[in-house]
Amino acid sequence: MLKVINIVGARPNFIKIAPIYRQMQQSGRFHPILIHTGQHYDEKMSQLFFKDLSMPKPDEYLGVGSGSHAEQTGKIMVALEKSIIIQKPDLILVVGDVNSTLAASILASKLSIPVAHVEAGLRSGDRSMPEEINRIITDSISDYLFVTEKSGLDHLKSEGISESKIHFTGNVMIDSLIDNLQKLNGVDILNHFSLQPKKYALVTLHRPSNVDQENSIKMIIDAFGKIQLEMPVIFPIHPRTRKMLDLFGLKSHVDAMPDLHLIDPVGYLVFLTLMKHAGIVLTDSGGIQEETTWLGIQCLTLRPNTERPSTVTLGTNRLVPLNTEGIITAFHDAIDHPKNGRIPPLWDGQTAQRIVDVLSDIYKKSN
Repeated sequence: MLKVINIVGARPNFIKIAPIYRQMQQSGRFHPILIHTGQHYDEKMSQLFFKDLSMPKPDEYLGVGSGSHAEQTGKIMVALEKSIIIQKPDLILVVGDVNSTLAASILASKLSIPVAHVEAGLRSGDRSMPEEINRIITDSISDYLFVTEKSGLDHLKSEGISESKIHFTGNVMIDSLIDNLQKLNGVDILNHFSLQPKKYALVTLHRPSNVDQENSIKMIIDAFGKIQLEMPVIFPIHPRTRKMLDLFGLKSHVDAMPDLHLIDPVGYLVFLTLMKHAGIVLTDSGGIQEETTWLGIQCLTLRPNTERPSTVTLGTNRLVPLNTEGIITAFHDAIDHPKNGRIPPLWDGQTAQRIVDVLSDIYKKSN
């Protein structure tokens, strides 16, 4: 059997790994191991996501916690090296673009263990984003690159990566989305906030470029203040964002907005329910751009660029200028003239199966 260490570190990783891990278990050809680095260190939220996604308890929890990018990456490598040496895996599988992805891929490469990168080839063109650096480096040292959309194929080929390493398998985020839509009937968050389907906005906001600068976060919050006059705004707030609101003295400003509802972070199923029934989503997250495209929900991405261009060219996503009036204008345009998006190729719920089939075939030939 093929022993594969699957690395998770942040909540978006859980969503991507869950269907792959499940397919590995069901195939009978793999011995999957799950290691949680603890990059997102809220244990309660991690446990809730694992429960929602029907994932087993991780085989190992490294508990690296927070820190600067260098400190966090280094701590992951030191802790993970010990596990890899003991486990002696045939393959390390990483997903996405977080520090855990980078650390695990560098470490595996140095230990001469093949690396598979799921969600390869995505590029924003903005190297000021730490995630962009993580993506570029991980792809350059990976042995198997699993691509979600056509732009990923184009980027990898332009960077000189051998086509024999590249596999267009689709978007595993959508596997989890489809798997879990049937579970939503038992999650009743709308009644709790007296929300009417399609009559409220859902917000997520966490990127440093948006929340760590007083001018940026104030312009965004001012826009939310105007939007909440037209429809309720539900805002599961990231701890980092809440901290910055307090630091910049904006809490009283937010408290004065009666229909802007700041709530604690929620589990995957609750958030999926809120997203499915929202009239519009405003976000700076990557994965939410993909999920709203599949669901046909209007999405405003509060960023000047995206590494997921198919959500704009094919889907329901729009990039929005980072100023109050630009956000308000885009909001009205999306409500009054919604985009009729299409689902990109291979976003069909079968991506994990294709990934596992590719890996199985590769190792069958090599043995």
